[in-house]
Amino acid sequence: MALRPLCTTLALAAVAAVPVAVPAAPAMASPPGTKDVTAVLFEWSYDSVARECGQRLGPAGYGYVQVSPPAEHIQGSQWWTSYQPVSYKIAGRLGDANAFGRMVSACHAAGVKVVVDAVINHMSAGSGTGTGGSTYTKYAYPGLYSAPDFDDCTAEVSNYQDRWNVQHCELVGLADLDTGEEYVRSAIAGYLDGLLARGVDGFRIDAAKHIPAADLANIKSRLSKPSVYWKQEPIYSGGEPVQPTEYTGTGDVQEFRYAYDLKRVFTSEKLAYLNNFGEGWGYIGSGTAGVFVDNHDTERNGSTLNYKSGASYTLANVFMLAWPYGSPDVNSGYEWSSSDAGPPLGGTVNACWQDGWKCQHAWPEIQSMVAFRNTTRGEAVTRWWDNGNNAIGFGRGTKGYVAVNHEASSLTRTFQTALPSGTYCDVQSNRTVTVDANGGLTATLAPNTALAVHVGRRAC
Repeated sequence: MALRPLCTTLALAAVAAVPVAVPAAPAMASPPGTKDVTAVLFEWSYDSVARECGQRLGPAGYGYVQVSPPAEHIQGSQWWTSYQPVSYKIAGRLGDANAFGRMVSACHAAGVKVVVDAVINHMSAGSGTGTGGSTYTKYAYPGLYSAPDFDDCTAEVSNYQDRWNVQHCELVGLADLDTGEEYVRSAIAGYLDGLLARGVDGFRIDAAKHIPAADLANIKSRLSKPSVYWKQEPIYSGGEPVQPTEYTGTGDVQEFRYAYDLKRVFTSEKLAYLNNFGEGWGYIGSGTAGVFVDNHDTERNGSTLNYKSGASYTLANVFMLAWPYGSPDVNSGYEWSSSDAGPPLGGTVNACWQDGWKCQHAWPEIQSMVAFRNTTRGEAVTRWWDNGNNAIGFGRGTKGYVAVNHEASSLTRTFQTALPSGTYCDVQSNRTVTVDANGGLTATLAPNTALAVHVGRRAC
């Protein structure tokens, strides 16, 4: 969910929506292909994304790039203006239709698929002229929507224990579309189909928890490619009537508990507890889970780690990419002191680590783990080791091994791997290490560092 104020922990409610019979939409349970890591280039301009796909994302092995909403939106410098659409034209701060097309072509040429953050729950609050020149007032978007296309409840969501209130009233005052209405469903499907026609490979459905699951299934079934990759944001909160599992029949679901728990484990508990992380912790099935260490909402509201969290943040990303649960998103944004701050230079990234751009996807410790994940795909966790506290090690079958030392002192030991004997490049330190004939790998890890080796990188 991406709005103002931040509402990442909001939940849903109790009165069941009227069931609607729709054709079953084939669910794409996890991104197709052998590369399932998505770089989420938050508020990057489309020209900047195009360049990054060719220069870094493709060569590093990222399978997907997720881009911020392309629809025309309200004016303003704040990041959340991108999440208040006023038309479905590609005419936002980040680029026009031509820039969007160049980006899709460049990313595809680099072997990277494109996921669009799609805002289809609501339109704007207020009135004015959009970033593409469209005039609008709340509930009146000429040529697209008028008052009858919005839900009858025009008050803000006020009771997250009431299903109807959450799915029919207005999220922080934004005009809530009546997604049970035929015309609205058709208009949304038309918007998404237009993006598919431009080569888009998937969608992240913003604020999905505020849209009945049957409505989303109906909209998806109307698409020219109803099996398109589909990742939804129905944020989990215990004891509420709407749960993420309602949405797994349509596609993937972002598993927020994963990120919340990683913060707690890396800051106040023990890494040793992670030996059954995932379904063993009560999460949704791995095949339909989208996971992340942080996203643009949670990094700002403090519910997860973020780039200000130091080694805990880096190591949590290393762990996520090494651990075979869900399909991971790597959040990549910019420095902020105000949670409302928009992107530097209006989204133009001249170079990583300049002008406030953090480029977490390009941090060597994180980027190197993308190839690790691709190489070890399908391999089970083997030979888990921990010291009972904050040092752990585990293998991924015969393809890779990773160790994490989140202790305050150095760790020296011989890790028992299932790797073939020989030399390997530790992609975390870019140093050569040796695996002996018995699978032993002797190494010293400094405090708050990791080691990762895989059969795809035998030499540094």
